[in-house]
Amino acid sequence: MAPASPQAPNLAQASIEELFLRSGALRDGHFLLKSGRHSGRYLEKFLVLQYPSLGVEIGRRLARELAGYEPTLVVGPTTGGVLLAFETGRQLSEVLGREVRGIFAEPVPAADGGGRRALRRGWPLSADERVVLVDDILTTGASLLETADAVRAAGAEPLAAAVIVDRSTTPVAAGFPVQALGSIEIQTWAAEDCPICREGRALEKPGSSA
Repeated sequence: MAPASPQAPNLAQASIEELFLRSGALRDGHFLLKSGRHSGRYLEKFLVLQYPSLGVEIGRRLARELAGYEPTLVVGPTTGGVLLAFETGRQLSEVLGREVRGIFAEPVPAADGGGRRALRRGWPLSADERVVLVDDILTTGASLLETADAVRAAGAEPLAAAVIVDRSTTPVAAGFPVQALGSIEIQTWAAEDCPICREGRALEKPGSSA
């Protein structure tokens, strides 16, 4: 059965946490994170981005944070950043009264060196391009920093970035301002200290196809 639509009146007044809750993207349970730590809550960003109404609202808020930089180009990392860059660029085009492009940085194949992202689709980029970045969940900042490096490698310098949720535990040294639309509190524990383990609840690995 398809999930219920998250659309509701006053969408613009909802907090970021409420948007995640409406779409079922803020899950409760017992989760094994990529870091190896355990948590009782998990953010599944793609459950939010599947709904156009929520994607438009999030894009509106990202555009609001970035409009003051008068960007000509929005860049996001694959995969979620593809949707965010397009929608934020569309919204900025309306706000600024001119076209603002939205493109993405993707991982370089191992055969070409790997370990970084690049703008690989032949998009033109000039040194005076006014570039801003968007991303979904900021944790370590790796995807955002790789996207910034991809922009620099193409000959421009990022002016600022905006993310949906900041989950970082230490400051991310990006070299430019990074704004978050909201924060969602999620406590984590080392496996040996996890109180949910002591309750005997089954451990789930989010994103696993098993």
